[in-house]
Amino acid sequence: MKKVSIVIPCYNQEKYLGVCLDAAWFQEYASLEIVVVDDGSTDGTAQVIEAFQAAIGTETVSHAAHLDEATGAVERVVHPRYRPEGRELKVIHHERNKGLSEALNTGFRACTGEYCTFIASDDALLPSMVAELTAALDGSGADMAYADMHVVDDAGRILRRFSLPDYTFEAAFCHWYLCGVCKLYKRSLHDRFGYYNPAIYPQDHDMFLRFAMGGADMVHVPKVLANVRHHGPEREVYNHSSDNWRRLFEQSSELVRTARRHLADHARKA
Repeated sequence: MKKVSIVIPCYNQEKYLGVCLDAAWFQEYASLEIVVVDDGSTDGTAQVIEAFQAAIGTETVSHAAHLDEATGAVERVVHPRYRPEGRELKVIHHERNKGLSEALNTGFRACTGEYCTFIASDDALLPSMVAELTAALDGSGADMAYADMHVVDDAGRILRRFSLPDYTFEAAFCHWYLCGVCKLYKRSLHDRFGYYNPAIYPQDHDMFLRFAMGGADMVHVPKVLANVRHHGPEREVYNHSSDNWRRLFEQSSELVRTARRHLADHARKA
């Protein structure tokens, strides 16, 4: 079984990080490496990570399992809350905030899995995400697989389904960026195309466009496999500030133009 690495970059996400960590740990897949990068958080993020590390080795849960007919007692089975089999946890701390791209690069350079992904620390993977995208990669021979998602509000309630197109270069990159939020890809792509560019705010858009322009093949799994959080105007901070959103849309627009030029050049040469 191929090892899969999940990178979780986090900066001041104490409110949401625990849910993200649990969703990664409880994946229905037997060989996972979880790499958490605390990018110089100044809130309680480090304490959330420490509590998670401690809980892995100590916390137990139980369930009713057997009625003793003679005594009328209901016997319970006690087991670890976090089963350790097939799980590795790495935690890396930046002394100061370096930004999302640098946090991602730190995480991916520490990965050892054959397949890898990242999830924003305020989002959550659904339990079968890794298993289903691994199967899609293995079955298709593609370099990257991506799936649909639910957009949820700050409380976790579903706002809408975000259904993505089946993969063609044009469908995924030449209209808008429509492939890379819920994804899994071969770690070897970083050996071929480098890492995330700190000068680009839509880091994943830029990275996966480089993959695609370099010939990487992608496959779409038309199932919801992640919850992506939309905070709304009440939490316009950090990555969600209005200035950062403006920068993201400006740079993503230029990346779409780059994709269109690439497609046109490819058509002329065909």
